[in-house]
Amino acid sequence: MEPASFRHDALSRREVLQLLAAGMAGSAVLPALAAAASSADSTADSRHVAARRRIGRIGLQLHTVRSALSKDIEGTIAAVAAAGITELEFAGYYGKPPAWWSALLKRHTLTAPATHEALPVTDDGWPAIFDRAHGMGHEIVIVPSVGNNYRGTRDNWMKLSERLNTGAQKAKAAGLQFAYHNHDFEFAPVGDTTGYEILTANTDASLVKLELDLYWAVKAGRDPLEIMTAHKGRVICCHVKDASAAPERKMLDVGAGTIDFKMLLDKGRKLGLTHWFIEHDQPTDALASVKASVAAMLRY
Repeated sequence: MEPASFRHDALSRREVLQLLAAGMAGSAVLPALAAAASSADSTADSRHVAARRRIGRIGLQLHTVRSALSKDIEGTIAAVAAAGITELEFAGYYGKPPAWWSALLKRHTLTAPATHEALPVTDDGWPAIFDRAHGMGHEIVIVPSVGNNYRGTRDNWMKLSERLNTGAQKAKAAGLQFAYHNHDFEFAPVGDTTGYEILTANTDASLVKLELDLYWAVKAGRDPLEIMTAHKGRVICCHVKDASAAPERKMLDVGAGTIDFKMLLDKGRKLGLTHWFIEHDQPTDALASVKASVAAMLRY
């Protein structure tokens, strides 16, 4: 039986190496010490991997690095992959066809489950959007924002609701999910309600899913958890970017502000959240912003 001091679970890797270096290990216990060192290494590696994978995956909305992409697509994608990003949400394709993008993403072991596409002028524009999504391997097509003709009044919000219902029906027929992404203007009062409430009440909850921008909800004075709870199973994606304290609510890198992402992501996943994409609308240094946000996400 091994002395208690030589049990594998009682020695750290550092202690094992110190004993070996000091010549304290006789031939009888040398194999045990070697095994302990190996076990300690394995445990440390496992804990490191577990810590890095606690969040499961980390997405990036490519709008964050749009300036860098316009200058060097391949270098930018390599940099975001090296930073720890595992999946992408697109917002434009920079003149490159789906086959070109697919090869680049495969090279960096990246997936692209979602894309932002502007609401087409007419519903005749949906087929081309869905064909592009299929070519890229996207699963979700998200309308990221709309102009003044679709917001501000109840009639405008109802008009948008109708357009989204039609788009979502066509997306389903094409084998795709469909969603709408908010900013803060959706939460502005419209009589005794808000645009967001009109929109969510008048669109098919089984077809028109929601991508909740956590920052813009907080900026508008809303509680993201309340929104996810009220629309359980409908909020399938979120944008992750931080906010400074009220009343300024300046947009910040993840982890640099006041939003409790660990709580929101933990509870959100139980409420139907499946994808979370880091984003910063106006970063001073886009790649530095991505790296800082990834580092914070790895703690969640």
